[in-house]
Amino acid sequence: MDTRRYVIADVFTDAPLEGNQLAVFTDGQGLSDETMQRVARELNLSETVFVLPAPGDTHATIRIFTPFTELPFAGHPVLGTAFVLGGLIPAPQIRLQTGSGLVPIALTREGAQVTFGEMEQPIPAVEPFSREDELLAALGVERSELPLEMYRNGPRFVYVTLAGEAAVAELTPDLRALSRFDGVGVLCSAGSGTRYKARMFAPGLGVSEDPATGSAAGPLAVHLARHGRIAFGQQIEISQGAEIQRPSLLYARVDGAPERIDRVAVGGCAVVVARGEYRVA
Repeated sequence: MDTRRYVIADVFTDAPLEGNQLAVFTDGQGLSDETMQRVARELNLSETVFVLPAPGDTHATIRIFTPFTELPFAGHPVLGTAFVLGGLIPAPQIRLQTGSGLVPIALTREGAQVTFGEMEQPIPAVEPFSREDELLAALGVERSELPLEMYRNGPRFVYVTLAGEAAVAELTPDLRALSRFDGVGVLCSAGSGTRYKARMFAPGLGVSEDPATGSAAGPLAVHLARHGRIAFGQQIEISQGAEIQRPSLLYARVDGAPERIDRVAVGGCAVVVARGEYRVA
């Protein structure tokens, strides 16, 4: 019988039963790809992480699975895993090797307790998006305040900017129509200054609506800065998840200039809510 220890964390929140749920298996050595995928499907959380050894000064390699597929990078799994490992490793920074490269996460502590983490995300590639009319129809909105563009930092997200936070809250998208955008998440947002409200729909990835999307938060800051809504170097606060009773709070910042992005950082809190063992064979 093969049993593995795991931790459940709520990520991008400091309160249990909020934020985005994550399972972290702290020892994934020897598990096959098929077993990892089956475990992720069994747990049926947005993502499940398996921690593996890593060479050099990297603390761990992680593999990230949704119930349907493996992801090269995702934000709340990286941040949540850093919180879990930070409780075991007394280091100011946790360095995780992902499918999209090395991601360092700076940790803030109060005594032995990790209270905040900030990850340096892969710099996203920006691509045009050709199915604008089809996407807007699926969302049930007439237009986007900013150009619709797709960003890729591992996952792919299309960004739709609405006129106000009420418009974001009132969205009732056609999830069946959105599922035709296979492998693409759609992040809808509105706000001003340093505060923004967001919702992310990705039925084509098996996630009807995500409580907190760390991998989309960094590109959102890039999108807003590139189009003059915020200044480069300005940190924004992103609220997400209220409509599905999982309120979350994310912080994002992009450094550089429109023609050259130097750094993308996303931060937040996490709280461990469960520990146990899981039988995998």
